[in-house]
Amino acid sequence: MSTRGDRSMRLAIEDARSLAYRALTAVGANDAVAASLTAATIAAELSGRSAVGFAHLPDYLDGLIAGRIVATAEPEISFPALAAIRIDAREGIAQLGFDRAFDELRARAASYGLVLLLQTNSFSAGELGYYTRRLAEAGLVAFAATNGPANVAAGRSRRAVYGTNPISFAAPMAGAPPLVIDQSSSATAFVNVRRAAEAGEAIPAGWAIGVDGQPTTDARAALKGALLAFGGERGANIALMVEILAAGLTGANWSLDAPPFAEGNRSLGAGLFILALKPELLAPDFSTRLAAHAARLSALGVHIAGQKERHTDIELPEALVEAIERYGRK
Repeated sequence: MSTRGDRSMRLAIEDARSLAYRALTAVGANDAVAASLTAATIAAELSGRSAVGFAHLPDYLDGLIAGRIVATAEPEISFPALAAIRIDAREGIAQLGFDRAFDELRARAASYGLVLLLQTNSFSAGELGYYTRRLAEAGLVAFAATNGPANVAAGRSRRAVYGTNPISFAAPMAGAPPLVIDQSSSATAFVNVRRAAEAGEAIPAGWAIGVDGQPTTDARAALKGALLAFGGERGANIALMVEILAAGLTGANWSLDAPPFAEGNRSLGAGLFILALKPELLAPDFSTRLAAHAARLSALGVHIAGQKERHTDIELPEALVEAIERYGRK
C-alpha cells in the first residue's frame, strides 16, 4: 500500500479485498454476505465504476448497522418454470442471491437457450453491470434491470416517482473482454449528485430539480428535490419499463413504495430482473462476429462499452479508506 501526494492511496487488490471484508464482518455481516459484497465492490472498481465501488460501500455498511440490510440473510431460491429462477433475498443483499443461483442459471441457459432470473426483497443491486458482465464472461448474452426508492421525477410530475432504474446489457466477444453497457434511466446516477454535494460542487443543468420543482445546478438542493430522467419522456418511458420488469414481474416494491435509501431500518425491497441467453444455440459464430463488428465500430471512433484497462491495484481517496477502516474497528 502506498500513499500519493494528492491524498489518494493505491491498494493492491488483496489489500482492498481485506479492507472491505474486515469492515463488513465488523458490522455484523456473515462470511457469505461479506465475501459476496466484497467481490462485487472490487469488480466495480476494476471495471472503472468507482462510484458504485468503494464509494458505495459505506451505504451497505450503514444499512447493515441500521437494519436496512439483514446481515445474515440466506436467499430462498425456487424454480417456477424450467427456464425461470425466482429468488427471495429475504431483506439481504442482491449479490448473494445472484451468487447462489449463478451455476444453476448457466446450466439452465445451456439446456433451454434462455433463462429468466427474478429477485425480490433486496437492498440496492449496486453496480448492475456486475451481473451482466459475469454472465457474458460465462458466454451468455445478458440483459438486467433493477429499481430502487423514488428519486427521479418524470413528465409533469414535480415529485419523484421512479428510482434511477438502470439497465445493463452484456455480450461475449471472442478474444476480448465482454461488451458491457450499464446506465441509469436518469440523467445521472444518484451517487454522482451526492458526491458533488459532499464536495460542494455544482452539477450540470438538466440533472435535477429542487424542492420547488425548478431546475437546479446546486447539488445539495438536488438531493432535497429530484433527479430528472435523461432525454425527457424517452428516459421516463425506459424508467417505467424497468419498473415493470424489476418490480412488477418480481413482486418487489414499486419505487413509490420503497423506503428511503439511507434512513430508517426497513428494507428497500428492491427487485432485479435478468434475462440470459446462450447465443451459440442461435448463432454459432456470434462472439466472433460481434468482436469483428466492435473492432470495425471502434476504428470509426465509436466507444465500445466495457473495454476497460486491466488493473493490478485500486486507487482510492485516503479519506474514504480511513472511513472504511473506522467501520472495521467498530
